[in-house]
Amino acid sequence: MKKNIVGIAANQHYQNNQDFFDQQFTYSPQGFIDGVHRAGGVPVLFPISDPELASNYISSIDKLLLAGGQDVTPFLYNEEPHPKLGPTSIERDIFEMALIKEAIKQHKPIFTVCRGTQLLNVTLGGTLYQDLSQYSDWKVKHDMFPTVPDFGLHSITIKTESALAPLFGESAQVNSHHHQAIKDLAESLVPIAWAHDDIVEAVESREKNTKILGVQWHPELTCKKDPKEQSLFDYFVQDFE
Repeated sequence: MKKNIVGIAANQHYQNNQDFFDQQFTYSPQGFIDGVHRAGGVPVLFPISDPELASNYISSIDKLLLAGGQDVTPFLYNEEPHPKLGPTSIERDIFEMALIKEAIKQHKPIFTVCRGTQLLNVTLGGTLYQDLSQYSDWKVKHDMFPTVPDFGLHSITIKTESALAPLFGESAQVNSHHHQAIKDLAESLVPIAWAHDDIVEAVESREKNTKILGVQWHPELTCKKDPKEQSLFDYFVQDFE
């Protein structure tokens, strides 16, 4: 039986250590690798590359996964940087935006996590709160720091008729590790889960022929011990067509 190949957009880290000759490293959190493996898929990492290569990368896989990481560069949604903006990577932003557009063009399913969901929204025409302090109704702690986000911290309410509902029910507890969030949702996306302060926690595509599922939390950190979080990977790898 053929296994689905999942392209995971990787991040880059600079190792300032003499033993490694001050190299840059391409990496992905292990939870994404393990989650895809347990779901029966074959994970393949995509290094940050020339956006013109996006077509080649996407044509080599069955599905695309975008992970968390840096803040999204604000000029991509026509804003000046807020004083609380964190580290950004314009090279990563532009490459992953090209991957998203190409995956939609080639009708390849997309699963996004945290920053990946925020970048998805920007790519499709939406905007972000650069920091939750810009959101007047902010009432829930969305960054668990200094607590390790390996368990559910806050509640979400889930839309009944959505891809998430059969997996999580009408409500769930999820972890949380972000200070940016969706502000204006792209027209082609639909919100399907919310925190108690109405921050969007999950989205899917409005267009039936485009398969997109995005979450704001980090299932890769909890999927090893939480079957519901692993079910996200199972659904994406096995059933999301």
